[in-house]
Parts: sequence; structure tokens; C-alpha cells
Amino acid sequence: MKRTHIPLNAMRVLDAAARHLSFTNAANELAVTPAAVGQQIRALEDMLGVVLFRRTPKGLELTGEAEAGLESLRLGFLNLEESIRAMQSGHSSNSLTLAAPRDVIAKWLTGKLSQFSRTNPDIRFNIINADEELDFTEANLDAAIRYTNNSAEHKGIKLGRGKTLLIAHPNDDNDALIYWPGCSKADKKTAMRVGDAGLAIDAVSHGLGRAYVPEILVENDLSSGRVLQIESHETADEKTYWLIAPLPQWRQRKVKNLVEFLQ
Repeated sequence: MKRTHIPLNAMRVLDAAARHLSFTNAANELAVTPAAVGQQIRALEDMLGVVLFRRTPKGLELTGEAEAGLESLRLGFLNLEESIRAMQSGHSSNSLTLAAPRDVIAKWLTGKLSQFSRTNPDIRFNIINADEELDFTEANLDAAIRYTNNSAEHKGIKLGRGKTLLIAHPNDDNDALIYWPGCSKADKKTAMRVGDAGLAIDAVSHGLGRAYVPEILVENDLSSGRVLQIESHETADEKTYWLIAPLPQWRQRKVKNLVEFLQ
């Protein structure tokens, strides 16, 4: 059955005017002018083909047609409010599903989520190890971290300052390079190839060579003294890590809170 178009704004005006029996008081409640209230009521009367209010010496009175519909109208507004509360407080709103490469999870993300959860204690995390691009709908993702040039068709923020650091073991002069997929630095001195930047950092910490790695992944290892920074390179035109999501997911409160925290 085809649904009738429901003029919700006009129905809100009708409810307020019926409660106050005054266009002026209804206008004050709705933060509009009395003329705007009158215009909405006339438009609603024209659409319904009935008279909703009569003016008498004592003021406004509801017609029988208006009274016949008020109980259902107010029940409808209560049901609408309940529906909104149910959607806002549903279980899924407290579950944040993120996809990220393994090295990002191990070297950066878990630490950040630990800090984030201190001010968002009700959030529960579902972390998916994903080095390849995933379909947001099929994987039921709220957001993803990808090593890319930009956010492409999605909304996104760049994580960190987008720098690549050359790191080495503090007590080792081995200048052979450790290569990982995504690293643009490789030459004849490449000593080892590993699966990701996290493994490259660990290899450096064991004195197996030097590596160019994203700054955000090596922060903890630098602060702990496991590795030493040798050089720093801007990566404005190269790949770096982005937090991205389609616009509908990006608008979610839980994702907005995470984005605000990371920024």
C-alpha cells in the first residue's frame, strides 16, 4: 500500500497549537512567528480538506475533526521518539569495527584505542586484520586504515605527519637496507625483505640492517630506545596511512569521536 505523504513539520505545529490553543504561544515554543504557525495550519487544512480551529470570543477552539486525530498524532510522536532512542542506543552503536594492516594494529592502533577507550568506556572494538582493501558493506566496517595516497572516494584523515624515517639499531653500524612492500627505498645494499613495516622495525631492532618506515609505526620503538632515527623524509606526494570511511559511516557519532581523538 502506498504511504500517504506526512507533513511532519505541520503536524508538529498542529500539536503545539492544540496544546496551547494559541498560535502565539505555539510560535514561542517552536521558535517561529505566529504568522508562520497560521500559515502551516492553513496549509494543513487545505491538504486535509477540513477545518482544525475555530476562533471564538473566548479564543481558539479545536474542531471535532482536529480532536479526532490528536490522540493518534501524539502517540505517533511518542513512537517516533522511541524509534530514535532505540536507533541511538542500539548495540551496534557501541561496537566499532575497524580494518587495518597487521603492522598498524601491532605497532600503533592498539595503543591509540587503549587511550581512546579511557574517554569512551562503552565502546567495544572489533579489529579486522586486513592488508588488502575490503568492501565496507560486505565486511560491515565502520572505518578502515589503508596505506594509500589519499582517501579517494571516501572521507578520510591522514594519520600522523606523513613522514618516513630511516631507522637503525642504536649499537650497530650495519647500513644494509631492509625492504618491505610499500617501501620506495631499495638498492643494491638491500639485505632482507620482510612482509610489512612492523617486521622491518623488529628486524632493525635486532641489528639486521636499516629500514625506511612510517613515523607513526615506530614512535614506541624510538621512545623505548630499541631503534634510532637516522633521517626523516616528507611523504606529501607518497603513500602514507589514512583512516577512511564512506560518508554514511563517517557521520556516525562513534566514528566522529574517534576522528576527533586522532586529530
